[in-house]
Formats: sequence, structure tokens, C-alpha cells
Amino acid sequence: MATPTSDPSSRRGRGGRSRGTRAGRRRGRGPLRTVLMVALAVTVLGTAGLGWIYLKLNGGISTFDGDGLSRDRPQAGSSKGENVLVIGSDARNDGNSALGGGSKDDIGRSDTAFLLHVYADHRHAIAVSIPRDTLVTVPPCRLPDGSWSKAQEHTMFNAAFSVGQTEKGNPACTQNTVEKLTGLRVDHTVVVDFKGFASLTDVVGGVPVCLPQDIYQGDLDPHRATKGAVIFRKGQQTVSGQKALDYVRIRHGMGDGSDIGRIKRQQAFVSSLLKKIKSDGFSPTKLLPLATAATRSMTVDPGLGSAAKLVSFAMSLQDIDLHNTKFVTVPWRYQGARVAVVEPDASDLWAALKADRTIDGKDARGDGKGAGDGGKGAGEGVAALPSSAGTGPSSVGAGSSASAGGVSGAGIDVAVLNGTSTRGLAAEAAAELTRHGFTVTATGNALSRQHTTTVVEYGAGLRSRAETVARLFPGAELRPGGGTGVEVVVGSSYAASEAAGPSTPAAPPGTVPDSLAHGARSADDDLCSDLSYGDGG
Repeated sequence: MATPTSDPSSRRGRGGRSRGTRAGRRRGRGPLRTVLMVALAVTVLGTAGLGWIYLKLNGGISTFDGDGLSRDRPQAGSSKGENVLVIGSDARNDGNSALGGGSKDDIGRSDTAFLLHVYADHRHAIAVSIPRDTLVTVPPCRLPDGSWSKAQEHTMFNAAFSVGQTEKGNPACTQNTVEKLTGLRVDHTVVVDFKGFASLTDVVGGVPVCLPQDIYQGDLDPHRATKGAVIFRKGQQTVSGQKALDYVRIRHGMGDGSDIGRIKRQQAFVSSLLKKIKSDGFSPTKLLPLATAATRSMTVDPGLGSAAKLVSFAMSLQDIDLHNTKFVTVPWRYQGARVAVVEPDASDLWAALKADRTIDGKDARGDGKGAGDGGKGAGEGVAALPSSAGTGPSSVGAGSSASAGGVSGAGIDVAVLNGTSTRGLAAEAAAELTRHGFTVTATGNALSRQHTTTVVEYGAGLRSRAETVARLFPGAELRPGGGTGVEVVVGSSYAASEAAGPSTPAAPPGTVPDSLAHGARSADDDLCSDLSYGDGG
């Protein structure tokens, strides 16, 4: 058996190794301890920093009084999706008068509004614009003294925001009006003023836009005595701040100068803004400056009144594809100088949103029952809709008899000519068009009375309107023409269908009008397309 040595050097050696090991352990623990301490410090500072960020954002958020919401609201939970009302305010208080003109003591008014429906699957969304001149019923709303106003029928939509005559407006009254109009419960309301809007466009580094023609100072201010200088050149450009605000406010100088045309440009602008934000990414680094700018000049309902809720809601939108983000205007027609809601088309739209059915027929409930294909859900209360993709002359004609019951011709002018020897056929076709909301500008006989097929001719930029017209005429042929409008030449095939009696089934309840689906803008559409109303643009 080996005996332990008594050599002092050996003892020192062992002791040296022992000391060396302890020192080595101390040296090994040193970097690890440093890493742990740094990680702990980062965690503490990060938490504090996050808290500071949320505190900073919270300090900039304004909320309106939830006590002003109606006592008779639509039922909550009828849809798994969310409805967010977005109001653009032209209130002049808090520095906004410098951007929008007018007196800082003026009352708050709503300049634009849309209802954003985020479908339950959180992969689809649709923004429904409501023209400010739309004639609606404004239900009772709370006044500054705590009393409630009386219901106002046949009143312009933007008047709801001015109930009470306060400088910051009445968002609760506008929310009540939208709930009354749609039958949908509005989960959240967001009001953005001039200053907040300008700040948002600055933070993202500008927003690409397109102009169909040169725009002058006189187009922005129609009261100006002269045309003035050019403020926008025709074509694509990037705008921010005051220039962005001018772009979305321009009403005159394009199309028929209507609010409907301006809505089209506002929808194009929001599409472009979303595209820019999506391309930059939804990281906290990118969202923080955006959220900071937004909260400085934004008023929200109490349910969104914290930074955590706002950021959470913004992050919930990150999976919605641009193509699945749609923009439409509530089905409408002119009623004198105002705008009337077209029924039952509007009610069909609200029913589809309530059922989380997209306007192109997909089931977006997110529960796996419809698989998002628009087919399986068709027998579950809301019928599937024909897809608007790839529509050509033959598919337009073939789809006519299946979808005519849901066609809305609101805002579309058409002339009707009889291309056969059957007397009164143009008048019959005109009556059918009128029943569907089209405006018939003229009737008469075509030069040739030997037409077998009905032909729908259209001028430059009017193909989508011609497609809508063609859906009332089974087998119709679409043909570009040299005119400036849409013209129907009815053929003997239409005479035969009239003699046989109506064969078009009524649209199933909840089916969105086909014309609405075809007229929708996607957030990824061409920037320069469909920018006006009344000029085919």
C-alpha cells in the first residue's frame, strides 16, 4: 500500500494546487457573476424603461366620457370580430387651427369617418366609409350639462359629432349614430385631429400618394379669387405633415368635386399608410414613435384608454395581409345635395359583417368551420359570394343571373338603347336598371336593330361600372367604346328572357351586393387607381 509522503514540497504542491483551484473557481465565478448582474440590471432597467414608456404614452392619451354612450346599444358578443370607429376631426382647438384654418374657438366637426371591422380570424379587415353628408337618424345624445338631446331624423351624419356644440366634438354621439345605423356594436372609437394626423405622416417618413392631375391652391380653397399656384403635380409623390393633410382634404378640382371622390382618395391614402407601416415592421422600436405621435392628438373611448391596450390592439393587426384589408363606402345614392343610404344593400353589408363573412364570400369567423374558403359556410346562414377576381366578359355574363338580386347601381349613370325590333324593350331595361339604383340618363333606339346579344359599352376608366351594369343582363358582352359613359344596347336575348318571365332568384339574406365587392379597394391596389368619382378615375 502506498504511504503518504512527508515531503514539504509535496505538501506545498498539494496546497498550491488547492489554492490554485480555489482561485480558479473564484476567477470562473467572476465572469459568470458579472453576466448575471448585467442581465439582472438590464432586466430591471428594461422593466423600468418599459414602465416609463407606458407612463409616457399614458400621459398623452385622452379619453371621452363613456357616460355619453347610448342606453340602448346593440348586443355585445354577437360577432367574434371587433368594430372600431375611426373619426377624423377638423376641430380647431389645441393648435389645430394653424393646420386647418378657421377659428380656434369653433366647434368640433367630423371631417371623415369609417367603421373598421376586424374579422374574428384576425386575418381580414374592412373599412366602411360613411360620407359626412349621409342622411341618418341621430339618436338621443348626452349634452354637456348631462341632459340628453332628442332624436333627429333625416340629419347629416357629421352633425352627430357637433351635438352639444363643444370645441372637441361629441365622439360618443357619433358612435351612437353608427350603432343606430348599422345595428353593430362599436367596440372602440378613435378620434384623430389635424395635428395628430400630420404627426403620424411625419413619423413614418412620408406616405406615397398619386394625383390624377395638377392641383392648385384654388382647389384646396374654393373661396380663393384666383386659381393660384400648383400645390401638387400630377402623378406619384410622397407627402407628410401639412402636405399630407392638404392631400386628404382636397375636394374640388377632381372628378365631380364631391365628398364621395374625396373618400376614394382618403381610402387610397390610408391604404398607402398601412403599406408603409407594414413594410417598416411591427417591432416595438418602430411602433413606439408611431404610438407616441398618435397619442398626442388622439381621443379614444375608455376601453382603449391605456398604452397597454392600444399597443395590444395594434399588435393584433400584424397578421392581416394587405390584400385582405378592404375599403368600401356604405351603399349610397344622391338625394338632392345629400347622400342617402341604399337599402337593402346596406343592411346586407352589416349582416355579413356581423356573421364575419368577407365581401368576397369567405368565412372569417376563425373557428375552423368555414376554413376561410367561402364554401363551407354558405349553408350556415350567409351565402357565399362570387369572387371578384379575374372577372372578364364571359364571367360577367355567366354570373348575371346568379347575382342580379344583389346588384346596386348607386352612383352609376347609364344610357339604354333598343337593339331589336321589339318595341318598348329599352324602357323595360331602363326600369330594371332604375329598380337597382342606376341612374338612366337616356333611352332610345340603336342604329342597328339586329342585335342578338346585349352589349354594354364603356368609356375610358369605366370598366368596373360596366361590369356592374352587365350583371343585370345574362350573357351580356362587355365592349370598350369611344364614348365617355356607359351604354347598354339590349339584344334579342334580353327580349326572350323578358318574355319567359323573371328567372333571377332573390339574393339570400346577408349577401353583400356584388357591385360592392367589385368596387372595393384593397390596401395593395395600384396607388393611382380609382382616385375620384364622376370622371371614371
